[in-house]
Amino acid sequence: MKRKLNITVLADRWTIPSNDPDFRQRPKEPTTEYHVIGTLRKLGHNVSILGLEDDITIVVTTLSEDKPDIVFNLTEQLGGDRRMDMNIAAVLEMLGVPFTGSGPTGLMLSRDKRLCKQLLTSHRIRVPGFVCIAQNRKVRIPKSLNYPLVIKPAFEDSSEGISNASLVSNETALLERVKFVHERWEQPVIVEEYVEGRELYVSIIGNNRLTVLPIRECFFDFDGPEGPQLATYRVKWNAEYRKKWSIKFGFAELDDHIVKNIERICKRVYRLLRTRDYGRIDLRLTPESKLVVLEANPNADIAYGEEVAEAAEKAGIGYEKFIDRILRLALRRYR
Repeated sequence: MKRKLNITVLADRWTIPSNDPDFRQRPKEPTTEYHVIGTLRKLGHNVSILGLEDDITIVVTTLSEDKPDIVFNLTEQLGGDRRMDMNIAAVLEMLGVPFTGSGPTGLMLSRDKRLCKQLLTSHRIRVPGFVCIAQNRKVRIPKSLNYPLVIKPAFEDSSEGISNASLVSNETALLERVKFVHERWEQPVIVEEYVEGRELYVSIIGNNRLTVLPIRECFFDFDGPEGPQLATYRVKWNAEYRKKWSIKFGFAELDDHIVKNIERICKRVYRLLRTRDYGRIDLRLTPESKLVVLEANPNADIAYGEEVAEAAEKAGIGYEKFIDRILRLALRRYR
């Protein structure tokens, strides 16, 4: 019989319902927090919930007093700034509290898209040609970059800041979009070459020994030049929008040699970026069968029914077993 653990789920304050702070009732739209907390309880653990907004001292005081066996870390930002997620992990490390998911180094390397692409490039892993444009700097695009180009914030995830307008084909559109992202997100901008090909999502669980889960794909099934060509925010999070454009998520059908190559490259990326316990690599497979890594997602969304959990289910790892696996992987690191 597995030992019952005292687990604190650390979550962004805004994700905790004011009328149900213990997540005892099923909401109309179940969230990652609801799924994880409910599953941990089904596994027989004692679960407490700690919300984080902008005062990290509350976390320090609470965890110092409660001393949980482990923290299940579901935070994504601090004070509305996603760049601060690494600092939350750093505080947990300084407190000596075991926690799930990537540490500050892994979160930093993946969050900063500039650093991530530079690191992968230095290890001869193919990424889109790119340039980073800081705020209040003149926009200069190297001649080596070819249109169309994709414009996106340097530190966001979940396709935030990416829409159909992010794909530009001339300098006028480029300057307008760069200005918009600078003003709206107040951070540097990544300008990268658009990569034509199949959009693939590769989930991995593990630390010393890595398990690559069945590969998922975003299928753009509409005909003609109109419609989204990127996995924009609306593509990922708006079911009606996907229905309108016949966009679906499912499992990719790939030749064995391509699958093996994807697994090899994604394991390298996972390790290079110091990802821990679980993560997801997004890439494109070009018509010439070249693999181009778009970005990496440590602490990826693990809600029931989302990409990582669906891939685990396909591999024969049901949701309860999947959450338990993450928990055990994290605990093993602290032994």
